Amino acid sequence: MLKNLRNLGVFLTILAFASCKNQQGKSYSEAEITKASEELNQYFEEQFEIEVQESPMMQTQLGRKTNYGKWDDFSHLRYADELKEARKRKEYLENIDPNSLNRETNLSYQLYKRQIDNEIEDYDYRFYDYPVNQMFGYHSSLPAFLINNHRIDSIADAKAYISRLKGFTKAFEDVIGGIKIREQNGIVPPRFVFEKVIDDSRNIIKGKPFEKSENASTLLADFKEKIEKLEIAEDKKVKLISEAEKALVEHVQPAYLSLIEILESQQKRANSDDGAWKFPKGDKFYELALKRTTTTNMSADEIHEYGLSEVTRIHAEMEKIMKEVKFEGSLQDFFDFMRNDEQFYYENTPEAKEQYLADATGIIDEMRGSLDDLFLTKPKAKIKVKAVEAFREKSAGKAFYQQPAPDGSRPGIFYVNLYDMKAMPTYQLEALAYHEGIPGHHMQIAIAQELKDIPQFRKFGGYGAYVEGWGLYSEYLPKEIGFYKDPYADFGRLAMELWRACRLVVDTGIHHKKWSREEGIEFYKMNTPNAESDCIKMVERHIVMPGQATAYKIGMKKILDLREKSKTALGEDFDIKAFHDAVLLDGALPLDVLESKIDHWIEEKK
Repeated sequence: MLKNLRNLGVFLTILAFASCKNQQGKSYSEAEITKASEELNQYFEEQFEIEVQESPMMQTQLGRKTNYGKWDDFSHLRYADELKEARKRKEYLENIDPNSLNRETNLSYQLYKRQIDNEIEDYDYRFYDYPVNQMFGYHSSLPAFLINNHRIDSIADAKAYISRLKGFTKAFEDVIGGIKIREQNGIVPPRFVFEKVIDDSRNIIKGKPFEKSENASTLLADFKEKIEKLEIAEDKKVKLISEAEKALVEHVQPAYLSLIEILESQQKRANSDDGAWKFPKGDKFYELALKRTTTTNMSADEIHEYGLSEVTRIHAEMEKIMKEVKFEGSLQDFFDFMRNDEQFYYENTPEAKEQYLADATGIIDEMRGSLDDLFLTKPKAKIKVKAVEAFREKSAGKAFYQQPAPDGSRPGIFYVNLYDMKAMPTYQLEALAYHEGIPGHHMQIAIAQELKDIPQFRKFGGYGAYVEGWGLYSEYLPKEIGFYKDPYADFGRLAMELWRACRLVVDTGIHHKKWSREEGIEFYKMNTPNAESDCIKMVERHIVMPGQATAYKIGMKKILDLREKSKTALGEDFDIKAFHDAVLLDGALPLDVLESKIDHWIEEKK
């Protein structure tokens, strides 16, 4: 189930905070409610620990060093075991009367049951994804995991790293097996995906020890850098590096060559059909994907039309900024100006890229100094700005966030992709830093992990519309306290929101209305100031992640609607800091549950 906790949101049950009586009228004493709640919370912790014990990678992410030399099970056979476990959990939950629980435990019950129900329902679509794609495939995520998560503080840690290098053999055998099964079921990536993932895969096995070169390969460079920091004898360092080189040549290289072979074979059979409509029962799958992502029942057509209306509204806001900066010409002319004028771009040099990272860090640090104006609760975890690693930067997304280790051993990471500096304009940097850093993803996710009184599964759960909705809301929020002083930066904020509005249109266009990849790219180019490379990457992201990009605007809209509802109901008693606590202090929630919670919060405040 951990994979579902990390997945996008879910729908179904609306939370009822109410009553201590069930339909038969049975009431519970305070002692009975306390006892039942304690027992269920203990069950949640036990089930979470079972999940963790089945995932060596999750153990590492949590800062533990148990099973440190192992990978997770990537075999398709695990799906049946997960289904069996989900059904057992569902049976357990069905024997619990939710009205016997206190309010907080009732919420946990509803969320846990919802996740179990969805895990069972999703089983029919377990092969409806691309395990190797340009956004997050195993070919790039496993090396990235070693680089960013596997710390080496001792010889034993180094041996565990080497063990994981050897484990690429079995891991990729399982991944390849899953790829073959998907093809048998009609699930094959479109043609454009293959060149990118094959190229990224080849990048991993370039350099020493795979070939005669003065440059170490990506993983060898990482291993050597970590080994050099150990306070051990030099001959022991040399021996460990030699063992790592042997594992790279005997296990990592053959694993990647096998993966490349199957990808090159599939490439010959791939076509240009991009949307989920091409899958068996593709329409039903996409409808479900939208429900999971948005945690609403909005249809593809409703999402598409809302996106179009938001594009129109944001264009009008941009025209106001055009007048403010005294630009003469059409909105398209202004887009062209923002896209091409050198004043808005860093140079494509190592020094300029370092400056970008420093500027992003500065923006986050400045915003941190204003948090008391907006928040009662702040995260303890630190955040670091980092460039996407060279081996995957060509195909990776523009920016993304990696959560910190709960024990503080690893900071949250705000990744920026500096491969194409023309895709990273200065005027978007401020909004980007707020979204991925503070008060955006870092704040929301770190606070959730640091909460004391909720079960572990809620600390690490994720609902796309809530998480990304908060990120997009966090781009807008600083404007209300005086940030975006530069009108071009405010244009950048609007450009980022416009980008998300276009996502609603293009995602539904590709997967529901059967738009081609080229039609999607053209829509972005005509309606946004973004670089063409940005437009291409985004459409290709839509294609391999059906529905995911609809989360942002739908989630932001709900948070803003609930804030306005709270202001209207509470009047002068409305406190933005208390509202943010109400939104954040239960961890990520489906939007319908968030609405119920805020309604209850309003009543309490009254």
